[in-house]
Amino acid sequence: MFQGTHTALITPFRNGQVDTEAFRALIERQVEGGVDGIVPCGTTGESPTLEQKEHLKVIELAVEYAAGRVKVIAGTGANATAEAIHLTSEAARIGVDGTLQVCPYYNKPSQEGLYQHYKAIAECSDLPIMLYSIPGRSVIEIAVDTMARLHADCPTIIANKEAGGDPERVTQIREALPESFQILSGDDPLTIDFMKRGAVGLVSVATNLIPDVMSKLVKAMLDGRVAEAEAIQEQYEDLFSTLMSIDTNPVPIKSAVALQGHCTDELRLPMVNLSPSNEAALKAKLEQYKLI
Repeated sequence: MFQGTHTALITPFRNGQVDTEAFRALIERQVEGGVDGIVPCGTTGESPTLEQKEHLKVIELAVEYAAGRVKVIAGTGANATAEAIHLTSEAARIGVDGTLQVCPYYNKPSQEGLYQHYKAIAECSDLPIMLYSIPGRSVIEIAVDTMARLHADCPTIIANKEAGGDPERVTQIREALPESFQILSGDDPLTIDFMKRGAVGLVSVATNLIPDVMSKLVKAMLDGRVAEAEAIQEQYEDLFSTLMSIDTNPVPIKSAVALQGHCTDELRLPMVNLSPSNEAALKAKLEQYKLI
């Protein structure tokens, strides 16, 4: 279901509103770049600052613009279970292929709380669910035992986007759960390390900028052409490092796509634009890679 390359889409804004034409063009670039799926309204899409009506409209537009050419995996997670259920139920009505469910942030629920949260979401629709463990943003991680319990008890919970930065976690998940449970990398620079340990794909930030490159890397790994994937990784390592280090995601990737001319660099508070020095560094890096 979730194997391959999926883009954690930015949400382009213009004058405070979702820029629908820029969003359409962004999705066209992803399709042309060979990605397998798109993820609207993830945290890269600034979902915490989208109003619910906007959130659902962006998902609806993604389904319309993708037009069945790639999978649409809607970000419908929340730190309030009732909100996640509402967004997921509506996304199912819209016609998405699956949902991404971020680990509740700020609340710091127990593992039993996480289990009950995800179980309630799974019961609201038949959509395939990808869990999303990202302790850097949520403070807590989804424990391997909790994933195993959820997969055993909830037939639609079939994957995890692993964004904890630790390849060993992939090994632990792969050993504890059956092959029917898919693991995807949530960190572009760690994709190869994760796939060597059993991950089957990537939910990528960098694909907003270089969809063709990341699609080739993941396909090479899936086909067993490890040396080819490693050569791509080495070539783009400096770019990944810049995107991850100069500011908080999604500020650098939205700035990069804006520098390419595909959208504005408009963000919603509390996110703010790159400092002039960091923008200059990013521009220099994009010029180095002949991306602008």
